[in-house]
Amino acid sequence: MPIGEFELIRRFFTRPPRRFDVVQGVGDDCALLKPQKGNCLAITTDTLVEGVHFLSGTHPESLGHKVLAVSLSDLAAMGATPAWVSLALTLPSADENWLAAFSGGFAALADQYGVELVGGDTTRGPLSITVQAIGFVAEEGALRRSSARWGDGIYLTGDLGLAGLGLEILLGKSTQHAPSAVSKLERPQPRVNEGISLAGFANACIDISDGLAADLSHILRESGVGAMLDWTALPLPSAVRQYIESGGDQWMPLRAGDDYELCFTVSAEREIELVSRMAEFGCSCVRIGHIEQQLGLRLRHDGIVFDLAELGYQHFSSESQQL
Repeated sequence: MPIGEFELIRRFFTRPPRRFDVVQGVGDDCALLKPQKGNCLAITTDTLVEGVHFLSGTHPESLGHKVLAVSLSDLAAMGATPAWVSLALTLPSADENWLAAFSGGFAALADQYGVELVGGDTTRGPLSITVQAIGFVAEEGALRRSSARWGDGIYLTGDLGLAGLGLEILLGKSTQHAPSAVSKLERPQPRVNEGISLAGFANACIDISDGLAADLSHILRESGVGAMLDWTALPLPSAVRQYIESGGDQWMPLRAGDDYELCFTVSAEREIELVSRMAEFGCSCVRIGHIEQQLGLRLRHDGIVFDLAELGYQHFSSESQQL
């Protein structure tokens, strides 16, 4: 007999409360939560649709991990400490094996960061997953896109372009053997602790979901500034360099999304302290350029300056393509 909606929720998504600030979690019409005094609530919502944000056949455990990682990355970009999430699932069918693996991947990442699932919804239809995540951040420490300043260094955690290479491999556009690239695409690691450390320290911040060029451009527009990037400073892993050297698109690392690294700006005089902060988490962090007064985003490569306007993924662009 097919599993019903309420039994599905009870079996796969209901657990005893783990946080003191959850008065009522899964199982009622609304969750009841107790916000922390003196902090703002940071709230983000992300929807992932099969065929647009992930490939059909993606392992459900990896998918459960990724849908939560995407939202935790948004909180990290604001310097927020994650607390609660809700989950809305639209499913073609109630496949119990799929649900067990999906909920396991979701719960493992939630436990890693002390996040509690407090509500959501399930319905039948084409596979689509929506996560709303809520966290805490002090108002004066919240990171925004609108606070970059002339002379700031532009920094990036981790590496660039590996998830994009993973997608090229899964789509059969690259024959390169790079398991780390596929893992980066399907199981990104949100920079939660790094983002919390940057709160009140960095000037502006964003996470790289739609590509470095597109996402950094949001900071530039909101801050009313421009930027110059240095190709030689970009943290391209060896697999990505091999892809480019073998004839792959050299702009892929700047255009491709799903890296979920943090791109942020910091005043020049705070660079030494920044390196120390990131070292606490074992996180690589490099300066890839600087903020300029001249508007727009540019890249210096082999002595030539390229204009990077409109380079990156946009959902409703006429040139955007689904997976």
